[in-house]
Amino acid sequence: MNKILVVAEHDGKTLNASTARAVNCALAIGGEIDVAVFAVNASAVSTAAGKLKGVKRVLKVERAENAHQLAAVLAPQIAKLAKDYTHVLAPSTTFGKDLLPRAAALLGVQQVSDVMNVIDATTFERPMYAGNAIVTVKAPAAPCILATVRTASWQECGTGGTAEIVSVTTDAAVPAHTRFVGLKAEKSDRPDLQSAPRVVSGGRGVGSKENFAVIYKLADKLHAAVGASRAAVDAGFVSNDLQVGQTGKIIAPELYVAVGISGAIQHLTGIKDARTIVAINKDPDAPIFQVADIGLVGDLFQILPELEKELDEL
Repeated sequence: MNKILVVAEHDGKTLNASTARAVNCALAIGGEIDVAVFAVNASAVSTAAGKLKGVKRVLKVERAENAHQLAAVLAPQIAKLAKDYTHVLAPSTTFGKDLLPRAAALLGVQQVSDVMNVIDATTFERPMYAGNAIVTVKAPAAPCILATVRTASWQECGTGGTAEIVSVTTDAAVPAHTRFVGLKAEKSDRPDLQSAPRVVSGGRGVGSKENFAVIYKLADKLHAAVGASRAAVDAGFVSNDLQVGQTGKIIAPELYVAVGISGAIQHLTGIKDARTIVAINKDPDAPIFQVADIGLVGDLFQILPELEKELDEL
């Protein structure tokens, strides 16, 4: 029987929704599913992980070095735990992409990246060439399979589980040369871009940093997260943590509104799994309209106020 370990992503207090998507991938593989929570105090996150559908056990790995989720610190611990599992999964976020390759190197195995579909326990599909090609890969079963899960391709597994929560320890030596210095992040009350059900993004067509206020205003009306194209980020309209696309965040919201975005292939890669795409652009030949479910051709500075007015009347 397959035994699958999912590494939980969290901020020390809250379980990231990407973990539930990774668990859903584990369910597709089939077998017993455990979730590992690395922290100093893992109680709150472990309780949340224990409620995920299909999870049998939650492993609390509590030690002082786990105060911050540093890949160099967690990887040796994962490599020790992996000996009891056939698969180790982590979300294909910045966290997972940094962590699992290190663990794979310690185990001497090749990691499978961006799993978007499960064929069987050792065979998976993943995207290549900015999502323009899908490749089928078969991984050696021994000693175990490590894979990151493309979160945009999987729904959250849901809740209702009653997993057993147990404390475990490892004798893994963690490197002393790696230490946490500080964390700088944009503070916002808006929904998280990677997990929000609605996203409003602005592109070069917005025109300026000041004009980007219209994007924030529409997002507020929709209770949506805010994103941006690379062109908008490079122009200095917004910070790069809002970038959506191949070199930014890969997202799959229920609703994606692209405002003033032409639709370069690198951007489309980041939104191809969105359920409904609405495009607003003054250029009727913009590539974004080829993938949009709803397209509005016109001046965004005229269309957005009209949309906001309609939303106010709902």
